Amino acid sequence: FIALAGVAAEFGVVMLVYLNQAIKKHQPTTPVELRECVIEGAVLRVRPKAMTVAVIIAGLLPIMIGVGTGSELMQRIAAPMIGGMITAPLVSMLVIPVLFYMWKVKKL
Repeated sequence: FIALAGVAAEFGVVMLVYLNQAIKKHQPTTPVELRECVIEGAVLRVRPKAMTVAVIIAGLLPIMIGVGTGSELMQRIAAPMIGGMITAPLVSMLVIPVLFYMWKVKKL
């Protein structure tokens, strides 16, 4: 669970870094320009995030389908990790940019 929290926090922090870089690069003055900056910053993170999630899930799937000594315990650890690795990127890609936009649009 600590690993999942760390990956989710990293997703959020790196997303904020990319959003801030896009805003510094373009200096938006209208809400439409701000929206375009947020979209640009978020889109840059799609491929790296998808690759990270795919690798982590690919590493956890053998644990989920494994049989043998200790597999029941390991499956109980891997199941929430897989679920979290599906939801954490979605939150990072959908919720964080929207909240960032709402926060920044008030400052324009």
